[in-house]
Amino acid sequence: QIQLKESGGGLAQAGGDLKLSCVASGPSWSSYAMGWFRQTPGKEREFVASVSWRGDSTYYSDSVRGRFTISRGDARNTILMEMNNLKPEDTAIYYCAAERWYDGNTRRASDYNYWGQGTQVTVSS
Repeated sequence: QIQLKESGGGLAQAGGDLKLSCVASGPSWSSYAMGWFRQTPGKEREFVASVSWRGDSTYYSDSVRGRFTISRGDARNTILMEMNNLKPEDTAIYYCAAERWYDGNTRRASDYNYWGQGTQVTVSS
């Protein structure tokens, strides 16, 4: 079992930037692809972005493509997500997740085996 811990959420103005980080720990973390989902009250968890276990493939939802960038950090048990040109509709709790069967090429929350506890991102207009 691996553990995931997010950090970096907070408050930004529309058009601003934030960076999220997620650190994985536990056995075999390096074989997991990782991603970010977000959720607002009353809605299902929504795929945002994912990165393969090697870090050579990335996937994005249409709503964030061109504004968010996901990557593996220099410490490969870390993933980063740069969020630029933030919009009020980006406001949500952001969750880090890990899976080992699709190498990041899946947007279904049910395909991800491990989850962090989430970090709040709030974008004011």
